[in-house]
Amino acid sequence: MSTTSPSVDLAVVGAGIVGLACALAAARRGLRVAVIDRDAQANGASVRNFGFVTVTGQERGAMWARARRSRDVWAEVAAEAAIPVLHGGLYVAARRPEAVAVAEAFLETEMGEGCRLLTPAEVRAAQPHLGAGDLRAALHSPHELRVESRQAIPRLAAWLAERRGVVFHRQTAALEVATGRVATTRGVIRAGAVAVCPGDDLVSLFPDRIAPHGISRCKLQMLRLADPGVRLGGAVMSDLGLARYAGYAALPAAAALRARLQAEQAAQLAHGVHLIVVQSADGSLVVGDSHHYAPTPDPFAREDVDALILEEYAAVFGRPAPAVAERWTGTYAWAADRAVLIEAPLPGVRLVMVTTGAGASTGFALGEEVVADLFGGGATT
Repeated sequence: MSTTSPSVDLAVVGAGIVGLACALAAARRGLRVAVIDRDAQANGASVRNFGFVTVTGQERGAMWARARRSRDVWAEVAAEAAIPVLHGGLYVAARRPEAVAVAEAFLETEMGEGCRLLTPAEVRAAQPHLGAGDLRAALHSPHELRVESRQAIPRLAAWLAERRGVVFHRQTAALEVATGRVATTRGVIRAGAVAVCPGDDLVSLFPDRIAPHGISRCKLQMLRLADPGVRLGGAVMSDLGLARYAGYAALPAAAALRARLQAEQAAQLAHGVHLIVVQSADGSLVVGDSHHYAPTPDPFAREDVDALILEEYAAVFGRPAPAVAERWTGTYAWAADRAVLIEAPLPGVRLVMVTTGAGASTGFALGEEVVADLFGGGATT
């Protein structure tokens, strides 16, 4: 690439889900888009997750609205880009009366639209594998969907290139961003606007705009389990999720649940463990996760933390977890006081970060917001 490369309307730095979302939003407007990424293929948080597009439980307000919009875009794009939607919906298995109270309080909010509380008998009829003896109820949401991230993100990028004309510059690092240009290790890309979507890279571009917000990094541990011989028919969560996901945890009823969990599952809370279980096309289960925070988290997975995750699995399903087939860690940008950071460090430049583990769930809506901010007007198809 040389400095005489054709200009584009939007240059996107970062090919994770937020960067791809910005590229999609711009391409839908008929704009010329280039995406710059230092890796040969997706390798970060966008593929080291559940592929679980979560609406129910997202933080009330803007994040919940973004999740609803992003879920709709995922459904549209999945059909066009041949990305399989493996299952839909969510069951939050409540094993304590305090958890049931949180679910009931949630249903009283606008976020509970379309959701309902199932009795143990209704749960067993719909999902027999969740009929553990101490199950009191299950919050059911129809809103979620699940894709296989390792396949979905590469397919999304390939579809953007083949069908939407997005140009990808792989194994190319962005060295400097200025109004109208991105200097890279392969030359200069000239652009009408630039969206910088660095994931959890806090130091390469605009560190002076990131540092004041106290953004750090979160490490999570995840596992793939062998096929248990049943089909879930939806994602599964538990009491621990009701105390962690902001859409539930911010409700006054959650205080009593947190107190009981602190008394009964202090180790899980100390390691940020909660339960999400989703199923892949081959029947295997993706299960997690934990949360540890540091500017540079260590890369090592702890066996005792995995054991805490599997302990919660066994409690919810009423049987030991299947054999572990795979383990991995992931990291994402994290901030204590915000879910998203959008900055305008220069005219025509936006810095965009999701600072909680909700990139797949909210990224498409966020991309639309950023492109509308840069180019004006609403989204087009």
